[in-house]
Amino acid sequence: MGSSLRYGYFKHGNLDNSLINMKKIWQLAPKIDKRLSDKFPEFSPVILQLLFNRGFTGREEIDKFFYPDLEKDIFDPFFLRQMNEAVDLIIKHVKAQNKIVIYGDYDADGVTSSVVLTETLKIFKAQVDYYIPDRIKEGYSLNMEAIKKIIEAGAKLIITVDCGIISKNEVKYAQELGAEVVITDHHTPPEKDDDLPPSIIINPHVRGENYPFKYLAGVGVAFKLAQALIAKSTLSEVDKKKLETKLLDLVAIGTIADLVSLVGENRVLVKKGLEVISNNDRLGLNELIKISQLNNGKKLDSWNIGFQIAPRLNAAGRMDLAHKAFDLLITKDKSEAENLAQFLNEKNAERQRLTEEISVQAEAEISDKDNKIIISVCPENTLNWNEGVIGLAAGRLCEKFYRPTLVIARTEDGYKGSGRSIAEFDLVAAIRECGEFLERYGGHPRSCGFSLKAENLEKFAEKMRIIAEEKLHEEDLQPKLIIDCEADIKEIDEDLVNQIEKFSPFGQDNFKPKLMSRNIQIKDIMTMGAEGQHIKFRFNGFWAISFGGAEGWKDYKVGDIVDVVYNLEINEFNGRREVQMKIVDMRKI
Repeated sequence: MGSSLRYGYFKHGNLDNSLINMKKIWQLAPKIDKRLSDKFPEFSPVILQLLFNRGFTGREEIDKFFYPDLEKDIFDPFFLRQMNEAVDLIIKHVKAQNKIVIYGDYDADGVTSSVVLTETLKIFKAQVDYYIPDRIKEGYSLNMEAIKKIIEAGAKLIITVDCGIISKNEVKYAQELGAEVVITDHHTPPEKDDDLPPSIIINPHVRGENYPFKYLAGVGVAFKLAQALIAKSTLSEVDKKKLETKLLDLVAIGTIADLVSLVGENRVLVKKGLEVISNNDRLGLNELIKISQLNNGKKLDSWNIGFQIAPRLNAAGRMDLAHKAFDLLITKDKSEAENLAQFLNEKNAERQRLTEEISVQAEAEISDKDNKIIISVCPENTLNWNEGVIGLAAGRLCEKFYRPTLVIARTEDGYKGSGRSIAEFDLVAAIRECGEFLERYGGHPRSCGFSLKAENLEKFAEKMRIIAEEKLHEEDLQPKLIIDCEADIKEIDEDLVNQIEKFSPFGQDNFKPKLMSRNIQIKDIMTMGAEGQHIKFRFNGFWAISFGGAEGWKDYKVGDIVDVVYNLEINEFNGRREVQMKIVDMRKI
C-alpha cells in the first residue's frame, strides 16, 4: 500500500478520499410539463413531480401504482416457458412419493426461496427435504459432492432455488446418478445456450423467455413455481388464495434482501408481503422481530426488512450455517424459535464486528494500481478474511470510493472473491470476460462472486483493470446525487409526508424521494448520541437530523445559509408526532 493512503490521500483521478466521500454532483430531475399539472390538479406539485420521475403520466398507471391488486397486477406463472413441464414433473414425483430435495443458496433470498417451496410441497404431502451448501466449504450453487450425497440419500428430484443457471456439469452429473433436475434461478445465464444446464429451467432471463417481468428475485421465481403448483392442485379457490397469500411474507423478505427492482410485479409482491408480515403468525419471524427490538410495535417497512431482518438471516450463512435461518422461518415450536432468533441476533453482532475489521484491512491493501477498479487481496502475513463478509467489505469500499470493488480472501487452493459495483459498470459482464482465469463465477451487474487458482490471480486482476480502464471514464467515477424535486420548505407538512408514504415500499428503482430546499437559514444546532456523533439542525420550524454526521457538518454554524437535500419522515417520540427532515447532503451558500 502506498504511504499516501495512510495519510488520508488516495489518488483516484486526482480526487482525495474526502472529496470522494462528500462531494457529489447534484442532479435535479427534469421538471414536469405544465400540461401534466393541468391534467391532474388534485395532486400537489411535489407529488406530481414524483410520479413523473417514475414514468407515470396516465390515470390508469398512477392508480395501479398507488393501489396495486394482487390478483390483477401480477402475472400468470404459466407465462414462464417451461412452467407446465416443471409442474408436471414435480407432480409425478409427489404422486410416486419420491424424495424431492430443494437445493438453495445460503443468503436471505435463497433461504426464503427454500422455505417457500418446502412449505408448499409439504401441503401436498410430498416427501421433501432441503439442502443449503456451506458458504466456506462448498461455495455457491450446486457441487458434485453435495449432489452425490443427496442422491445417495434417496433423492429422485432436485429443485434448485436462487442458483443453478451456470451448473451445466453438475446437472449432468445428477442425471447420470439417476435424479431429475428443475432449475429455478434469476441470475444471469451463460452467454451461449449450449452452456445452459440440460434440464427444465425457470428463469425469466433465459433467452427466448417471454415472461413480462424480468426482475424477480430468486424467491419471486420460487413463488411463481409455488403458484403454479397451487393452481394445478385440487384445493378450493379460497384455499388456493390463502396459501398463496401466506407465502408472501417470505417473498417480501427475500425480494428486499436481494436488492432487486421494487417496481412492477416486485412492488405488488412486497407491498402485499409487508401487510402479511404485520399480521403474521410465523413464529420464528415474530421472535426475530422481538429480539431485535424493531420498530417499537409499529408496522415494519422495507427499510426494517433490508437493514434489520435480512442481515440477521444472512448472518447465519455468513458466519455459521444457513440452515439456522431456514429452521427459524419454518419452525412451529416457540422454544426453538426463541433460541434460533437469539442465535441469529448474536451472529449478526459478530458479523458487524468482522465486517468493520475486514473493511479497514481491505482499505489498507488498496494500491496505486486501483485507479478505476479496487482489487483488494488478503495478504499472506495476516489472519485470513472471513469469506462470508468480504462482499460486505466490498460494498463499503465501493460506496466510499465510488469504484467497482473486489475483495479477495485466501482459500486452501487459491482465492475466493466477492465484488460490488457502481451503476456505470456491469461487474458480472466484466468477470465473464475474465472467465479463462476463474474456476467459478456468477452474480448480477452490481454484485458478483468468483473463485480462482493462486497462479491466475495477477492475470485476472490485470485484465479486470484493463476492462475497467476501457469502460469507465472519469465522469463515471464521480458519485451523483439524483434529486427528485425542489420544494419550498414552507410547503412541508404532515399531509405531504403522508402522501409521499403512498410511494412505499421503497427500494431499488423506487428510492425514498429526495427533496431539495434552497437558501434556508440554520436557526439552531444540537449534537446527540453518547459520543456526540449525531447532529440536528433547526430550519424554519423543522429539525433536520444527520445520524453519524456530526464530524462531517462540524464547520456549519447558526446563521449559515444552506441548500439541503433530504428525505421527509414523521418523528414520533413520547406520544408526539412532528415532521422531520433526514439530511442526505448539504452545502453552504
